[in-house]
Amino acid sequence: MVEDTQIARSKAIQQRTGKTFHVATRLLPQRIREATYVLYAFFRVADEVVDDAGDVPPAQQREELERIRAAALGEIDTDDPVLSAFAELREEYEIDPEDVNTFVDAMASDIETDRYETYDELEAYMDGSASAVGRMMTAVMEPDNPERALPHATALGEAFQLTNFLRDVREDIVERDRIYLPQSTLDRHGVTNEQLKAFEMDTKVAAVMQDELNRAEQLYAEGVAGIKYLPEDCQLAVLLAAVLYADHHRLIRNREYDVLSETPQLTTARKLALLARTRWQWVWNKDPEAVFRNITDGKGRGGMFTRGAELVDRLPVR
Repeated sequence: MVEDTQIARSKAIQQRTGKTFHVATRLLPQRIREATYVLYAFFRVADEVVDDAGDVPPAQQREELERIRAAALGEIDTDDPVLSAFAELREEYEIDPEDVNTFVDAMASDIETDRYETYDELEAYMDGSASAVGRMMTAVMEPDNPERALPHATALGEAFQLTNFLRDVREDIVERDRIYLPQSTLDRHGVTNEQLKAFEMDTKVAAVMQDELNRAEQLYAEGVAGIKYLPEDCQLAVLLAAVLYADHHRLIRNREYDVLSETPQLTTARKLALLARTRWQWVWNKDPEAVFRNITDGKGRGGMFTRGAELVDRLPVR
């Protein structure tokens, strides 16, 4: 049985590193909420091996990830409270070991991979870094029909990750020397890695962002469509997570697609306003897709998502 101290440690990690997701997690029923703290903490423990590596050599990073993999799969004993708690939950909820392996493999790929030539390559990475996370979360929620829920959970996990990549373009360059925008999209609009690394914003970069935002929004549509297959007491929390993450698109467009001068961040006040609005809509309408559309001003991929090409036209051309 997972102990209170393990849950407290996991919750502290989520509060520190996943403020947006933490807001949504608090709406989950306790049985799912505590498990979610543990899952999120496990993801962060593995992610930080490569994202906060400092001067640790690649071989040592891989060794640490293999230790984390073995502990998560129950193959070795560990005194790490997060890893031991995750190993217990993996058995309790019958989380697919392949999803654990896929996730750790994705973290390992970050050690040497800092560019993705095509979206297909990026999507393969996100299957481990995000979609596998969605599938593990679905296992913990135990829907009546997991086969119907899983494809949508996979899409929603990918949508969240893609939003993070689009929001964090500057941060990923500064802190990790990584560019997660597909090189094929950059090439199509005439944007070079050197331009991004020099933080030179123009209409070409805006067009790249517009393309990838549109791609992410298609994933949100697919992901939100599957929330109805989750247990009723989990639906609002997942819907709120989708609303919060997707609202970064509104913020990016309001900034005229500029993610190079600084990293766009939702304010606490904005998150609380979206929480209140989403809960109020949910009182009157238990259709996740309808509420999501209403929160985005009732225009689907318009509303909070789209202010249109006129923003691109207002930017300088290099």
